[in-house]
Amino acid sequence: MDMETAAAAGGAGLTAWQAAALSGVAGWVWAASYFDLTRRTRALAQPWVTRRVHAETPSILRFQRMQHKLLDNLFSVLSCVVSVPFYTGFLPLLFWSGHGKLARQMTLLMAFSDYLGNVVKDVVSAPRPCSPPVRRVTATQDEKEHAMEYGLPSSHALMTVCLMGYMLHYVLTYGACDGFMIAIGLSLALLQVILIGIARVYLGMHSLTDVIAGICLGVVILAFWLVVDDHVDAFVVSGQNVTFFWASLSLLLCFAYPVPEFPTPSFEFHTAFTGVAFGIVYGIQQTYLRFHGPDAPLILSQQLPLLAYVGRVLVGITTILIVKSCSKALSKWLLPVMCSTLGIPIVSSCYVPTLKAPNSSSGKSDPKQAGYLQNVFLLFPRKAYDVDTGIRFVQYAGLAWSVVDLVPVIFTYLNL
Repeated sequence: MDMETAAAAGGAGLTAWQAAALSGVAGWVWAASYFDLTRRTRALAQPWVTRRVHAETPSILRFQRMQHKLLDNLFSVLSCVVSVPFYTGFLPLLFWSGHGKLARQMTLLMAFSDYLGNVVKDVVSAPRPCSPPVRRVTATQDEKEHAMEYGLPSSHALMTVCLMGYMLHYVLTYGACDGFMIAIGLSLALLQVILIGIARVYLGMHSLTDVIAGICLGVVILAFWLVVDDHVDAFVVSGQNVTFFWASLSLLLCFAYPVPEFPTPSFEFHTAFTGVAFGIVYGIQQTYLRFHGPDAPLILSQQLPLLAYVGRVLVGITTILIVKSCSKALSKWLLPVMCSTLGIPIVSSCYVPTLKAPNSSSGKSDPKQAGYLQNVFLLFPRKAYDVDTGIRFVQYAGLAWSVVDLVPVIFTYLNL
């Protein structure tokens, strides 16, 4: 499908489609709360998964007998290469190298797969392998945070399947590849998935059941994305009401996220990626024709030599870090003021100490004392909202927007 055809397909009749999609998500939020679907699903799935994890513990212990410092380092590095921080740093470089469509699709696919994977984690709320007796290796802060999440499915396995699979699809679709190159690409992608699966078990982070579930869910998500990616991209670059629709969808997805049995960092990861996706979509809407179209200069071309690209990286990374810090500071001040003005009850678990709830009932409010917008929000499952969610969303949305909008403007002024 060429860009013009895709744009036409993405822009026709979207108003009805948007309304149906948003209504469907809102309906799901209501139904999941009214029928207590999270608890019912957890009651069915959690006991079976927990038994499987416990039953596989002796196998994990036998596998870990081959422990060696070299293997610890190798598998820790492999886990970092497919981790969220790696892709968060890698994707801006992809945007600035001129591969805009690949960067857009990988960003949105990463947000989509991370959301679904974390939803399954927190719905099932199944434990990781018990440590001890299992030896758990957490070499980085990111790994320590992942260890606080539930186990099934393995996010690393899921993300590896999705992102390696999509990169392979993109190269095979838009590159000049013969049969030998296709075989090499498939072999490397398969090897990466296998090594990540082995690494997650060896490091004590997952059972084999978790890894298999991550791979299977990743295959399903990848297959779905390969069907819709052209339509999604056409909608992002030339659709109707894109910013309003994406902002509304982001808000509804926060409400649609299930409440885990015990708190984990999974919701925070989802919020960050949802913010990144919104920032990318908003920025692309503003600057696609100027910076990210098919005529954007590619790295190592005459228009973008290696030295100029290095300059882009140095300027770009510095800029997005400054924007991230400023976005966080601004939202920490502005969002509480806005919520107070609109009558929306809020608490803060981390970012705003003055809003920390002293007890479990502090988040409740009297509907008679509430403003109109607060009464609207009371239709949703929660009566008090953690403002940290909004702060985190704005922080990462600002970072992502700067990657595709502010930073390319600076490149233009600096002739990079």
